[in-house]
Amino acid sequence: MDPTDQDILIADGAPPDPKAHGPFAALRRALPAGEVVRFLAVGVFNTVFSIALAYVFIFPVGYFFPKLPRAAVTTIANYAALPIAITVAFLAYKWFVFRTHGNYFKEWLKVFAVYGVSLPFPAIVIPVATSLFLSLHFTPRLVSLLALIANSGVIACYSYFAHKKFSFKR
Repeated sequence: MDPTDQDILIADGAPPDPKAHGPFAALRRALPAGEVVRFLAVGVFNTVFSIALAYVFIFPVGYFFPKLPRAAVTTIANYAALPIAITVAFLAYKWFVFRTHGNYFKEWLKVFAVYGVSLPFPAIVIPVATSLFLSLHFTPRLVSLLALIANSGVIACYSYFAHKKFSFKR
């Protein structure tokens, strides 16, 4: 290994890939491959779980507030499901992705803080997505499901780095 390669270390301590040049080289060095794969796998589970939970919450919200517009029902159901979904996500990230030990309460609060930053997103994304999907003449149930999926996609785009750099910072 020549001296210039010693300055470039991959996060997991492995020697640098001699082909690791180009516009994405720094990004590849910053993201440990196994951790990213675990994050994506857990992220898929968390996304499906949170969407399913919010979707289930749509029925009681719609029942108790039958005059509310579909976007409002879906948004309320999403917010009602959040504490459970965030707690499940926290445990999955802690045990399977970042593999930290101890500090349950402190890390749990940090995860809530990360998702707390995203609390305004559903109030914006869900009504916009609902309007879009209603204009495409989808059924109300499908509209809610698609709006929840769109919301989850927006939140997932930023959550990896927020968790890595804040919630589970080593």
